[in-house]
Amino acid sequence: MKTGVVPGRATRQGYALLMTLFFIGVALLIFSSTLTWTSSSSIVTERNNAYNRAIAAAEASTEQVLSHIIRDFASQSYNPMALGVYRNLIPTNEWASQYVFDDGEGGVDLTWVDSSVGMVMTNLDSQFAGLYGFVYTCRVRSNARQVGTAFTEAAAAVRQDFQLASIPVFQFAIFYSLDLEVNPGPSMRITGKVHGNRDIYTSPGNSLVYEDTVGAVGKIYHHRHPDDPTSPSGIQPVYEDLRVEGDSSLTLPIGVSNSPSAVMQILDPPPFGEDPRSPLGRQRFHNKADLIIHASATNTLLVLFNSSGDGTSYSVVPDASLRTGTNYTFIATNTTYYDYRERKPVVGTEIDVGKFRRWMETNTTGINLVSQKGRALNSLYVKDGRSVSGRLTAVRLVNAQTLPANGLTVATPHPLYVRGHYNASDLTPGSANTVNTRPASLIADAITIQSGNWSDTYNSGTAFSSRTAANTTVNAAFLAGIVQTTNSAGSKKYSGGVENFPRFLENWGDRTFTYNGSMVVLFPSRYATSFWVAPGSSGGVYGAPNRRWAFDTNFLTMNKLPPLTPQLQKLVRGQWMVVAADSPN
Repeated sequence: MKTGVVPGRATRQGYALLMTLFFIGVALLIFSSTLTWTSSSSIVTERNNAYNRAIAAAEASTEQVLSHIIRDFASQSYNPMALGVYRNLIPTNEWASQYVFDDGEGGVDLTWVDSSVGMVMTNLDSQFAGLYGFVYTCRVRSNARQVGTAFTEAAAAVRQDFQLASIPVFQFAIFYSLDLEVNPGPSMRITGKVHGNRDIYTSPGNSLVYEDTVGAVGKIYHHRHPDDPTSPSGIQPVYEDLRVEGDSSLTLPIGVSNSPSAVMQILDPPPFGEDPRSPLGRQRFHNKADLIIHASATNTLLVLFNSSGDGTSYSVVPDASLRTGTNYTFIATNTTYYDYRERKPVVGTEIDVGKFRRWMETNTTGINLVSQKGRALNSLYVKDGRSVSGRLTAVRLVNAQTLPANGLTVATPHPLYVRGHYNASDLTPGSANTVNTRPASLIADAITIQSGNWSDTYNSGTAFSSRTAANTTVNAAFLAGIVQTTNSAGSKKYSGGVENFPRFLENWGDRTFTYNGSMVVLFPSRYATSFWVAPGSSGGVYGAPNRRWAFDTNFLTMNKLPPLTPQLQKLVRGQWMVVAADSPN
């Protein structure tokens, strides 16, 4: 028997082994490639992460500089000629030790900072578009590079452009530092920008249209304040432009807390020893007004001329130049009338604006003071030191249909009353045309309008029906306090809202109050503190006028702003960008 070899089995086994080795090789190759790809991907990811961390570090460096600039600008100590103090700022946090910071120009441990030398008037950027201000134009840049890692080449640079802006407050149709309430009964259109440093409550009884931007640092609620006893209407206002919540706060540069009680001090005379060039001193109207009128507790009158313009130097205006016989030419200190809301007689100082204007034009002393200023005197500060139990001390302006040619601002810490037309000589009273009006503002604890029909013979017994108002026009910015909405001893009280910001004491019926200006509230009233009472209700003291109100667009032109217009300060952010590290600044 012969034994034979079966061909093919060994061949097949060898072929299978070769195929197995081949596929193992392919798998190893794929696995190796995957490891290589994974490693490369991890490196790219880590490099990207290192770059993003460097961006964050560079941004932190620029923000540190900005925080110091904001602080100094608010305290009015910013000096664009001394930027070294900011350029030497870099982060010193624990994490910052991992980074080297430079200014992109070879300076290590430095930040690049640039600023215009002086302030110029220009349009504002960002959320304040449409407004203008006096600004420093600034830029800050930082380069950051992480050390002690494999990715030191992953440097990054951040650049921020911004403006340090002083914004005239009367560019706003309505500006409130307190809660802002807008709840008119009749239809209303608000024609300028609206800003609230707190919350806005707006629930009108009829159509309400905001034609321009409405911004609140807090929230904008379409219901009434929780302490307002009035039932909500369910009507929502119409916004024809932007509506912004969480807006930037705007404050006065008074050098201390911008609480309403602190800001209120701008109405007061400076305390003894205060530097008039201090941040608060610079904001006091007493230190800025051309003439300071003091009526003392003994009925004597002292009038000072602010020769320096900043409260550092005054001269006494001779009493004889202010008198005609035994009476003061344009100042009365024996005026009395009755305030139905405060339920008190009023005693105070009265300024006859027409006589003041003529005094500057015809009196030797008045002419001399105008010559020293190089212009007509356009600002008065009035303080009445009399305090009579059961009476309200106040200031009143009369005969003011025609103002001095370059305008007039009147400021007082007391309640202020205006009788008759104000700043309406060059137009038909009742007209919304303000082309020929003069720059004007009224600044006080509270502002009350008395029509041309008002009589000082009115007293606590005068019937409401006998106090009939006449059509009245006032063209001036208002800056005053209000009595805030609150819950008093379990009784809810409404402030009256913007629609009742100017106070009234007469039966207006179908008469019209025409107003063109800007309404600003920075603090609560200190002296005229009685709560608002709705017209027609029990205890009501006036009948609401027809309101023909508008923002005075003159205030959007620099040379038409009222004298001594307060300036709000704000850092306005512009362009933020990541730029190539170590590229030219």
